[in-house]
Amino acid sequence: MNSRGSRSSSPAPSRVSGPRGGPRLRHGPMRWGRGPGAGMTGRDPGEPHRTATSLELLFDLCFVIAVAQASHSLNTAVTAGDYTGGCLRFALVFFTIWWAWMNFTWFASAYDPDDVPYRLTVLLQITGSLVLAAGVPRAFEDGDLRVITLGYMMLRVTLAALWLRAARSDRRRRRTALRFATGVTACQVGWVGLLFVPAPVRLPGIIVMIAAEVAVPVWAQSAGMTPWHPHHIAERYELFTLIVLGESVAAATTAVRDALDRHHSAWALYALAAGGLLMVFAMWWLYFARPAHTLLATTHRAHRRRFTWAYGHYLVFASATASGAGMAAYAQLVTRRTDVSALAAGAAVTVPVAIFLITVWAVHVRPHRRRGLGRFLFPACAVAVLAAACSPAPALVAGLLLAALVVVVTVTDRPGRAARVEG
Repeated sequence: MNSRGSRSSSPAPSRVSGPRGGPRLRHGPMRWGRGPGAGMTGRDPGEPHRTATSLELLFDLCFVIAVAQASHSLNTAVTAGDYTGGCLRFALVFFTIWWAWMNFTWFASAYDPDDVPYRLTVLLQITGSLVLAAGVPRAFEDGDLRVITLGYMMLRVTLAALWLRAARSDRRRRRTALRFATGVTACQVGWVGLLFVPAPVRLPGIIVMIAAEVAVPVWAQSAGMTPWHPHHIAERYELFTLIVLGESVAAATTAVRDALDRHHSAWALYALAAGGLLMVFAMWWLYFARPAHTLLATTHRAHRRRFTWAYGHYLVFASATASGAGMAAYAQLVTRRTDVSALAAGAAVTVPVAIFLITVWAVHVRPHRRRGLGRFLFPACAVAVLAAACSPAPALVAGLLLAALVVVVTVTDRPGRAARVEG
């Protein structure tokens, strides 16, 4: 994978032969920058061969820890019978993870200069993500938001600094950049303030702060659009989808392994393992069945559609993460390490998968499928997956339903794909 796309303002990486004849990158010299605003005039949205950088991949890798902590905490809450409270805390905690990741992703797509000041700032953000991850268990178990707020503050303050640097350098979009910096800073002050309010008032305050955070990009972009790159954004979202799916596999594998070590109901565990694999494979297949960059480069250039696609992925990522926690909870039911009912444990497996299907259909598939019976396939399958919670093997039944959906989608897409190739 290329470490970055070519730029006219810096030495472009050149391709040379790797040890097996494949492409390898040779980088130009590191740029230190000439000042706080140097090198942030905006990337070219039509830049060819723009890919995720190695720094962005490191950023994602460290966010895996926070995602894993959120998944484990949700599993603990479900197996303890705290369904409503656990799901609510998971939704709130995962919002901070997703929101910090998404804001950096869109900023990097617009301005990444890959110089020393930028790299050091992003490394500080990565440190913030690790602090945030350390605070997830406390937020779940005790409602202690101090550590997670500290990590989130590190992520957001450094992002505001990047926006100020962009405002100084990019005169055409200075108003937009200043709005971003102002909004991010104001919201962070609000989050810190929530630490000092009484506990009964904290939840309404969190909801207000989430609404404010979500409104900042809409308000800032109304002053002018930043030069984000469709292929780059699509790749970044695809990579994070792989991360959350991988976390689901890891959580379920660990739970099944521990259950097998205790020699409990081997058939039920094998059904859970087989169904879990089918679900993850099918979720990957269905998400990547249609290229996101074609939407982002055409119809989703409009503000409303772009924000719907970007924000809708919160449910895609959260539900994929929660599916792993649900499978882990069901494994504990099989080993009789929890007192939750079979229906509740089955719902922990199937509800996240149904949400994933509906959200992927709404933001990622439906814009491609506006006619025919194909537009009803995903919702119908989601309803059937929900009903699978009542079956003796919910994961296996849900996995078979998803596999059937993959077959139908692949067959019905074949004529359209052939036509695109011939065209």
